[in-house]
Amino acid sequence: MNASLRRGRARRLLLPLTAGVCAVALAAGCSDTDAGSAAAAKADTGVRAGPVERAQNDLQSAYENVIKNVLPSVVEIDAGNALGSGVIFDTQGHIVTNAHVVGSQKTFAVTVATREQPLEARLVASFPQGDLAVIKLTNVPSGLKAAKFGDSSQVAVGQIVLAMGSPLGLSSSVTQGIVSAVGRTVTESDSGGGTGATIANLVQTSAAINPGNSGGALVNLDSQIVGIPTLAATDPQEGNSAAPGIGFAIPASTVQNVAGQIIKSGRVTNSGRAALGITGRTFLGTDFQPAGVAVVSTTKGGPAAGAGIKAGDIITKVGSDPVTTIQSLSESLASDSPGEKVQVTYIRQGATHTADVTLGEM
Repeated sequence: MNASLRRGRARRLLLPLTAGVCAVALAAGCSDTDAGSAAAAKADTGVRAGPVERAQNDLQSAYENVIKNVLPSVVEIDAGNALGSGVIFDTQGHIVTNAHVVGSQKTFAVTVATREQPLEARLVASFPQGDLAVIKLTNVPSGLKAAKFGDSSQVAVGQIVLAMGSPLGLSSSVTQGIVSAVGRTVTESDSGGGTGATIANLVQTSAAINPGNSGGALVNLDSQIVGIPTLAATDPQEGNSAAPGIGFAIPASTVQNVAGQIIKSGRVTNSGRAALGITGRTFLGTDFQPAGVAVVSTTKGGPAAGAGIKAGDIITKVGSDPVTTIQSLSESLASDSPGEKVQVTYIRQGATHTADVTLGEM
């Protein structure tokens, strides 16, 4: 399946959740009396739980402990025309979320676990290139609980994870799954308010990621944040409908690095992201298919300009990676580091050339 991506963001959605929910519970025989009778009946049998049942009970207890430990650190963010989620980064009131959640807003209404009424928060800084942002509560309430972040290098395929946030405006919701893959490089859409960011080293998960989950928490069974849910896959063959069980999260190490810089300096001072120092556009060949990136301009004194690349050149390859679109160029550079030297292949006036470029920083 060729999956494109959509942001986990939602416009405000009000769902008719009424007393009918209680009626369903009662119809199913979930009264306290029935539950107590069932427990007593089981106790009377004198049968001890087997290994499978004990394992199930242990897993359920682990889930409940994680939710109890982490959910108080997950908040709902109202950005005016959209709802998203966030994670309390420290007890000073800093909250980390996605750049596409905050959008162009400067102030937000944040609902925290310790307060029923929303609190005001203001933007500290946004880093659209990595789809991360930090906001700060104007008045920090007592009892604010900061999340604990895990070691991204210890995240492995098959680990059980829980996604926590406010999907579709349903605050404090939890879904479960596993880590499906690590080290994914994905480009999100730049339409509808998206950042168009190309992000490397993403954690892929089967835990349901729905609109509103963005900026929330992907958590392991040690109650540690291992990622910030950011993207859900869509299937273009099905009209860009959701592709269940394929979601992506920014790894905890990246989140801590970017948020730490923003809190300290008010901006990202060291992105760690490689750049050519050009402005470009996707170039179409004679068959009207993407065939490279046309250089519109170069940064004066930048990496590309220093290597002799100039406006009008058409970049077709970076190292051994073919370049056909702006997206493919971004994805190729996402695996490189500033200061690294790469060979760039380009076309000038019909002739193919190569240049050794020492990459700069985004």
